[in-house]
Amino acid sequence: MAVMVGTPAPEFKGPAVIGGPSAALNPDNAFKEISLSDFRGKWVVFFFYPLDFTFVCPTEIAEFGNAYEDFRDLDAEVIGVSTDSKHSHLAWRHHEAKLQNLPFMLLADNTKQIARDYSVLKEETGYALRGTFIIDPDGVLQYMVVHNEDVGRSIPETRRVLEALQTGELCPCNWNKGQATLSNADLVEA
Repeated sequence: MAVMVGTPAPEFKGPAVIGGPSAALNPDNAFKEISLSDFRGKWVVFFFYPLDFTFVCPTEIAEFGNAYEDFRDLDAEVIGVSTDSKHSHLAWRHHEAKLQNLPFMLLADNTKQIARDYSVLKEETGYALRGTFIIDPDGVLQYMVVHNEDVGRSIPETRRVLEALQTGELCPCNWNKGQATLSNADLVEA
């Protein structure tokens, strides 16, 4: 069954490299088992990236890290996931300077089941496409976008969509936080 906006997000569960500098510096305390249900009551920005030790991936992961506090201010948790193992995630965090202080978790999906459940697994390569999902506090998928692995995503656009979703109102094209939303009074029947 394909994943669909407006339906319960597929449950995920697996080992993650924890956020913060302690994961990069202390491998004994670097891993934590997490699941979607752990974040019930919060918004979740759940994003897939193709592979550790690549070129485009660290640029967008580092930018999610730079914007992490903005997402936290919106009561959202950010979780990155790829089909690499938890050990690969940890080694990459040690190796890649801009990921050493990454404040959010990287989930390992080396069985590829989570990528399949979210319909982003590229079977011929065995890795995930760039998929971004926003899950509401009730566990319902509210946003999804999937694109080619060669192009990094826009973190400001992800934040803008989250802010729009959180209004609970109709938001026009290119709406940004602080701008007027559309109300029923604004709608004209044809």
